[in-house]
Amino acid sequence: MNALSAAPHYLELSELAERLKTRAVSPVGITHALLDRISRLDRSLNAFALVTADDAIEQAQIAEAEIMGGHYRGPLHGVPLAVKDLCWSGGHPTAAGMSIHQHFCPSEDSTVVHRLKKAGAILLGKLQLTEGAYSDHHPSITPPKNPWNPDYWPGISSSGPGAATAAGLCYGAIASDTGGSIRWPSAANGVTGLKPTWGRVSRYGVFELAASLDHIGPMARSARDCALILAAIAGSDPKDPTAMLDPVPDFPEQAGQGVRGLRIGVDPAWNGHDVDPAVQAVLAQAAEVFHSLGALIMEVTFPDVGQTIADWAPNCAVEAAVAHEATYPVRKAEYGQVLASVLDNGRALSGMEYQKILLRRLELRGRVAALFGTIDLLLTPVHPFGPLSLEMIQTLGEQPDLIFKLQRYTCPFNMTGSPTITLPGGVTDAGLPIAFQLVAAHMGEPALLRAGTAFQSATGWHRRHPLA
Repeated sequence: MNALSAAPHYLELSELAERLKTRAVSPVGITHALLDRISRLDRSLNAFALVTADDAIEQAQIAEAEIMGGHYRGPLHGVPLAVKDLCWSGGHPTAAGMSIHQHFCPSEDSTVVHRLKKAGAILLGKLQLTEGAYSDHHPSITPPKNPWNPDYWPGISSSGPGAATAAGLCYGAIASDTGGSIRWPSAANGVTGLKPTWGRVSRYGVFELAASLDHIGPMARSARDCALILAAIAGSDPKDPTAMLDPVPDFPEQAGQGVRGLRIGVDPAWNGHDVDPAVQAVLAQAAEVFHSLGALIMEVTFPDVGQTIADWAPNCAVEAAVAHEATYPVRKAEYGQVLASVLDNGRALSGMEYQKILLRRLELRGRVAALFGTIDLLLTPVHPFGPLSLEMIQTLGEQPDLIFKLQRYTCPFNMTGSPTITLPGGVTDAGLPIAFQLVAAHMGEPALLRAGTAFQSATGWHRRHPLA
């Protein structure tokens, strides 16, 4: 328990891929093993909204025949993964955490699901999330549990992807992040999460929360694993005109290039004000590791984000109201209280107020872009405190200061569209994970992956696991 583990279900994706490629491991065998593990453990974890066992076994059989026949598609071939249940899967329900969509069965795959299948991945099923990917689970859903301690928060909205990846129920997952929804569950569950640049990954066939804030990306056991998944899902898409046209870099190859010469900015005031000592210690230790590996640690001043954090909620609310226009308010009774309140707020905001938010957002984006003219990466907390208990989270609506703190280091980078990586970097006295975050300029995923891979090559925090 809570120790380094070499159990097959806790192999890094890259390690499993090598064993699959050399036929030391069977896609069918490893898929059966994970389906058995899901059957045993997910009764209490509730990470999966839907397990597609028959499809997974069929995909594994095809992958095995292809690999045995010398037709190896690449590092995801035969690897069991799962996707957040807001990504369409043709022929399977995609509920987005909502009772209103529980019978919605798309006729086609989302682009990310299509690309995973094209890469030969085995899809085990759909992972649970909060209602509409906002902040609260629908009353009809049993929320996922944190596998480290069920009395602690598993993160939102990608609670299922975080719990499943941490517990060894899949080798990685596709998640989304609108205000922190890859980073919070990655931190809470002790896994690695990559929020790509907005538009780096197609959003076609993914339920919207807020179109200009939504980012689609991987959660996995390591930065290198995230690089392998991102390489498969990134790129332009004629079905999503907002997806970037830029060529997709060789993320896995670039991930191994180390950090020598990279400039990592640290804002002592922003990282230190009202931040728990345990989190500050993790940041300091991470900076020391990067320095020892040849990175340049530079003191910077990050733009004030107080107004940005205040602006995030109404910005998200307006866009969410548009996304739900066909069903809200006409079917309001089927919505949970929290999401309904958000949609009401979005519908009530005036055009003048919204335009002011957009102008302030553009200004922040420019200031952050200027900062990244002087550094390659920014080192920050994910949130300014250690793991949160469920008891504390249940009082969130009564504590606006706590909500502000929770969003301080996450939602600004949805407002700017900046890519980030979340890395496990320490533990509490009780053994619960603490993470930190690196941020890069737009299109800066290679630098994030270089730094994440270098850090994890020098440390072992990402190799700690919660269950046997």
